Amino acid sequence: MARTIIVANQKGGVGKTTTTVNLAASLAVMEKKVLIVDCDPQANASSGLGIDVGEQEDNLYTAMFDETRVRDAVCETELPYLHVLPSTHDLVGADLELVDRREREFYVANLVESIGEKYEYIFLDCPPSLGLVTINALCAGRELLIPLQCEYYALEGIAQLLQTYEAVKKRLNRRLEIMGVVLTMFDKRNRLSFQVEREVRTYFPEKTFATKIPRNVRLSEAPSHGKPAITYDIRSTGTQAYISLAREVLERG
Repeated sequence: MARTIIVANQKGGVGKTTTTVNLAASLAVMEKKVLIVDCDPQANASSGLGIDVGEQEDNLYTAMFDETRVRDAVCETELPYLHVLPSTHDLVGADLELVDRREREFYVANLVESIGEKYEYIFLDCPPSLGLVTINALCAGRELLIPLQCEYYALEGIAQLLQTYEAVKKRLNRRLEIMGVVLTMFDKRNRLSFQVEREVRTYFPEKTFATKIPRNVRLSEAPSHGKPAITYDIRSTGTQAYISLAREVLERG
């Protein structure tokens, strides 16, 4: 049975997609069979792995409303153990289309269940908003991974996410647990990064990963080449940090 990991934070710009892509790629290099489900209409996880979303006739949106198309929608990447169920800008309309449907929170969960036996890890990359697609993602996984940017307003965003997590766990997905918090965009030259780290480790003493993801130019450059950082520059500090994070995720399994 695959480990299903939701990467979410209601605050934008915290490194959700960067974490999804590079953590998944690091596990794939370790020969773990990994699927990324891109739940964000911006489709950055898809394009960041070289998928031309404009050319994809089948994708998460089409598969949500016709489950028979899900296997055709899954795309290979340059890493043999890493596949992607890509997003599309059409996914913006999914919230409206789902409003009046029965079991509207479980469309993504049904897709994941239908193809989950092929993978060891499934990552769901969430948009920075609380709509029905995000709720679908939270109902489709068992573990919640929270990327948290080392900046002033970071803890405000995480407070909102925790309220959502508690509501979903209580009403829709009792199996959902917080796997951990990963500190992103850590700048060791900036005193604020260390202040945020202290606060987070005080608030989540057992849930905060030891690995910190640094600010790194290579992490920012890699998506424009349609590559995860590990194939773009394996020696970069950002790549090495995600390899370290992948080892921690394996240990927590």
